[in-house]
Amino acid sequence: MTSCSTRFSALLDRLRPEIESTLDRLVPAADTQPARIHEAMRYSLFAGGKRVRPALVLLTADALGLDITGDDVRVEASRTGGAALEMIHTYSLIHDDLPSLDDDDLRRGRPTLHRQYDEATAILAGDGLLTLGLTVLAAEPSAASDGARRRAAAMVGTAIGTLGMIGGQVDDLEAEKRPPEQPAQMLEAIHRRKTGALLVACLRLAGIYAEVSDELDGALAELGETVGLLFQIGDDILDVEGTSESLGKTAGKDAEADKLTYPALYGLSGAKRRRDDEHQRAHSLLEALPRPGHFPALLDYLVGRDH
Repeated sequence: MTSCSTRFSALLDRLRPEIESTLDRLVPAADTQPARIHEAMRYSLFAGGKRVRPALVLLTADALGLDITGDDVRVEASRTGGAALEMIHTYSLIHDDLPSLDDDDLRRGRPTLHRQYDEATAILAGDGLLTLGLTVLAAEPSAASDGARRRAAAMVGTAIGTLGMIGGQVDDLEAEKRPPEQPAQMLEAIHRRKTGALLVACLRLAGIYAEVSDELDGALAELGETVGLLFQIGDDILDVEGTSESLGKTAGKDAEADKLTYPALYGLSGAKRRRDDEHQRAHSLLEALPRPGHFPALLDYLVGRDH
């Protein structure tokens, strides 16, 4: 497993420069007026994230049989669409860190945006990244057909809306205030929306650009849901076992806020068993793809990561 995790980390390192270049092209320069908002957007977007989401779009394209090192128009669309998802992901982190939500001081190893600038700028910078991400999906991937762009924007919009990511965030806040009657079901529902919905969108986005069948789209969605749970359970475990230095964010915040998490509900050993079960299930779902590609290494990376 360690060698697979190492291989995936190396793959991320190879993909990251092109992802960074695409993001730099799409986001207004820091001195574009009004400069303060563009500086703030770039402060968070280029803070050194792992870029798992745009990489996941490209890895799905690879598993669908496309050459992600080539100039296929479907791969070009996946690069641009993946960058849009990274903008949307960063918006969600900026807003999650706000005093009215998680009230955090550290993100990606540096002060959170509202600490570095101010709360109003952080809200508007998050709004700017969300709006730009959706605009890119609707208009910018020139390699994609008009129909693919419409489907992509609609699919991602649903994934991050009140039936997806935002809805999961609302339920997460409610679970802090009032313990749910069925905590296990609520915990999984929260994470399928709050974290999993955007990860599912990564896989489905590549499928839209590759014009896959409805059956394969469903298989990508199921795999994405399992990847999302694997990712979130790992995050919950790292919040207990990791350090602020290794995580690049404040460790131990979940327990401090009495959040509903896998370790809180099942204990640390129980959470690790659940993670291992999802890991095995995800590997079995790879059989539905044209080829496994780099997904086995990704899944092992999600289990073995330490940040």
